[in-house]
Amino acid sequence: MTMTDTVLLGAIAGFTIFLGLPIARLRNPHQSWKAFANAGATGILVFLLWDILSKVHEPINAAMDAARTGDAAEFLTLLALFVGGFGVGLIGLVYVDRVFIRGRKVGAEVNPAHLALMIATGIGVHNFAEGLAIGQASREGAIQLATLLIVGFGLHNMTEGFGIAAPLTGTIRPSWGFLGLAGLIGGGPTFLGTLLGYSVQSTPVFVLCLALAAGSILYVIAELLHVGRRFHLPELAMWGVFLGFCAGYATDLVLSWAGA
Repeated sequence: MTMTDTVLLGAIAGFTIFLGLPIARLRNPHQSWKAFANAGATGILVFLLWDILSKVHEPINAAMDAARTGDAAEFLTLLALFVGGFGVGLIGLVYVDRVFIRGRKVGAEVNPAHLALMIATGIGVHNFAEGLAIGQASREGAIQLATLLIVGFGLHNMTEGFGIAAPLTGTIRPSWGFLGLAGLIGGGPTFLGTLLGYSVQSTPVFVLCLALAAGSILYVIAELLHVGRRFHLPELAMWGVFLGFCAGYATDLVLSWAGA
C-alpha cells in the first residue's frame, strides 16, 4: 500500500467520527435521554482508558523484559515518558480548565461546549496513536492488518463521536461549524498519526501519545461523572455506562479479530 493510499484511508477512518456528532442537535430531549447520553459517553471513555492502558503496557513490558538481560535505558525512557505524559494529560487539563475555561471562580461548572471540546481533545490524542499504528502496519507491508485497523478504527471513531456529542444534547443547539471543529479535533489526528507512522516509526512517540490520551481521558471521565450526578437517575446512568463500554468494546473486537 502506497503512502498516499495509507494516508487517505487513515483520514477516512478518522473522519467517521463526524457520523456520531449530529445527535448534539436534537431538540429538547427528555431528561432521561440526556442522562443516558452522558452516561453512555462515560462508558465509551472508560473503555478507551482501559484500551489505552493495555496497549501502552505492551512496549513497556517488552522493554522491561529486555532490561533484565541487557541495557535498561529503553525501559527507563518509556517508563518516564508514560508517567510524564499521563501526568501532563491529567493534571495539565486541571490548569487549562482553571485558567482558560472556568477562570478563577471557585465551584464553577464546566460549560457543555467546553466539556465536549475536552472530550474531543482527549480522543484526538488517542486517535493520533491509532493513526501511528495504521501507518506503521502499512509501512511494514502488513496490508491486511493495516486495512482491518482502518475498518476497526473507523467503527470505533463513530462511537467516539457520540461521546463528544453527549454533553451538548439538550443545551443550546451547537452550530454545524462548532461540530465541525470538534470533529476535526477528535478525528483529524488519525490522519496526522497515519502520516507520521508511515514516515517515522518510533516507540517512544507511540507511548507518549497513549500516556497523554490516558491522562486527559481520565480527567474528562471525572467531569462527566460530576455532570451525571445532577440528573439523580443512578440506575439509568449505570445502564448507560455499561452499554457505552460494551459499544466501545464491540467495535474494538474488529481489531482483536485481526490480531492487533
